[in-house]
Amino acid sequence: MSETSLNRLLSIMATLRNPERGCEWDCAQTFATIAPYTIEEAYEVADAIERKDMPALKEELGDLLFQVVFHAQMAQESELFDFNDVAAAISDKMETRHPHVFHQQNPDGQSREDRWETAKANERAAKGATSALDGVAIALPALMRAEKLQKRAARQGFDWPDPDSAAEKVAEEIIELREAATDAERIDEAGDLLFAAVNVVRKYGVAPEDALRAANAKFERRFRAMEALAEGKFPNLSLDEQEALWQAVKRSEAGKAP
Repeated sequence: MSETSLNRLLSIMATLRNPERGCEWDCAQTFATIAPYTIEEAYEVADAIERKDMPALKEELGDLLFQVVFHAQMAQESELFDFNDVAAAISDKMETRHPHVFHQQNPDGQSREDRWETAKANERAAKGATSALDGVAIALPALMRAEKLQKRAARQGFDWPDPDSAAEKVAEEIIELREAATDAERIDEAGDLLFAAVNVVRKYGVAPEDALRAANAKFERRFRAMEALAEGKFPNLSLDEQEALWQAVKRSEAGKAP
């Protein structure tokens, strides 16, 4: 984006927030009310990437950038910081986290991931962090947050030694969920089961969020194919008939595999 284009965007945002001639809706917003839109726009960026739709990606990145500008404008109005401060802060952070690129410092033998995590840990400590789990955003999707919490704990040595050990915990949690007697107990045990499942997937080196997203897409694709085969009669079929369609769809997909 050219400086002219960026200045134009910042000017548009300032005009929308102008209390005398701006947009009533934009003027009424706060950090809290805008936050859900920011999250939504990030997901729409991811969706465009998943669909490999580059024109849509350009549009969605613009929508996401507008969210950053919106928050920066509100902060400027409260004399907290402005867009330039946001850009400067991320620039400083990237240079600090890549000393081998920007400061000609030779890598110390650590892997790229270890260097990155060490830099982030130092940043958290400088901000007064007292726990290895500090800084894992509460607003993250629960599956992704579970993985991040587990990775942080694992770096402190608190981790299952292998996937089989983690899988045994899943089997244990299934039994405890089955035996739960109250709604509160079922919620508690269901959470433990999902958390344990994330541990197993993580131990195999798979990102749980990516894996579940792929599973969702596969289920949706196959279910729609079943509906098409049933020609509008799917709800009237018996479970055995529905299962037969499911297996037919799976066979069809297997036959198309390279």
